[in-house]
Amino acid sequence: MSSHLSANVKHAVVSHRPSIWGNRFLNYTPDDEITLAYKWQQAEDLKEEARRELMAAVGKPSQQLNFIDSVQRLGLAYHFEKEIEEALGNIYDNYHYIDDEYDDLYHASLQFRLLRQLGYNISCDIFGKFKAENGSFKKCLINDVEGMLGLYEAAHLRVLGEDILDEALTFTTTHLKSLVEHLEYPLAVQVNKALYRPIRKGLERLEARSYI
Repeated sequence: MSSHLSANVKHAVVSHRPSIWGNRFLNYTPDDEITLAYKWQQAEDLKEEARRELMAAVGKPSQQLNFIDSVQRLGLAYHFEKEIEEALGNIYDNYHYIDDEYDDLYHASLQFRLLRQLGYNISCDIFGKFKAENGSFKKCLINDVEGMLGLYEAAHLRVLGEDILDEALTFTTTHLKSLVEHLEYPLAVQVNKALYRPIRKGLERLEARSYI
């Protein structure tokens, strides 16, 4: 009786849509051990080359700052934590002397931001030399878009009571907004992105993707 009933049971036929991925994963072949070892060695060689570049810039603070900034914004700083901490530690120990070399707003701002990010209590007084006698930021800085962008990013690491950085944020935001539509690629993109979401408020992976 039961066999007779089961013979008359009709099973539902389910029709599935074809996968948007096709047979991509069915055809996937993992790298063999030799290929994986080669790729690993390539990565190690690139890391060593980057370490050599960073160490070669010892005594050249502006080059070190540029290199560290690029590595951090590419999301690769974790490979060089020891070297970066050592380099920035040396820069902090000597920043009172190094600061005299930075008449350009960009590197003064970059130095401030990178040291603050790592927890160093660098003084915001370093930006005093970029002010005019009337106490406002010098008008000539408006022509230095990269410098203003650097100061804008640095100002986001201010703490309570740092009036000069409050003023810097207002100054840079106002002028960057008025200038951005007149800038060319890629600077226009950088400014627009910073005004929307400064580095301080960004996510590392998203920052790395856009920086590339």
